[in-house]
Amino acid sequence: MPPTSSPFCGEHRVMKEWRLTTFEYADKDIVVRIPNVYAWVCPANGEASFMPDTTDELIETANDLLQTAKRARQRRSTLTEYFVSVGQSAQAGSLA
Repeated sequence: MPPTSSPFCGEHRVMKEWRLTTFEYADKDIVVRIPNVYAWVCPANGEASFMPDTTDELIETANDLLQTAKRARQRRSTLTEYFVSVGQSAQAGSLA
C-alpha cells in the first residue's frame, strides 16, 4: 500500500505513479531482474523509487541470485537463464 501522498519527480516536474515495475541489477555479465515490484515510478522516464523495506529485500534477493549465477558460471553450466517463483504466483508443474 503506498503512502498517502505521491512524490514529485523534480527532473521531469511530474507526480510519480504507484505501480508495478521491474528491478534490474547488473554485475559485469550477470543481470538480475525482479519483476512485479511496487514502486513510485516517474511516468516520463520509468525511473523507480522503492520504499526502504522493499529496497532492503531487493538488495538481499539480488545478492542471493547473483551468488547462484556466479556458482553456475564457475562450473561452466550450459544453462544461462533461470526463472524462480515463490508463493502464490508459483505454478507447480507449469514447466514444459
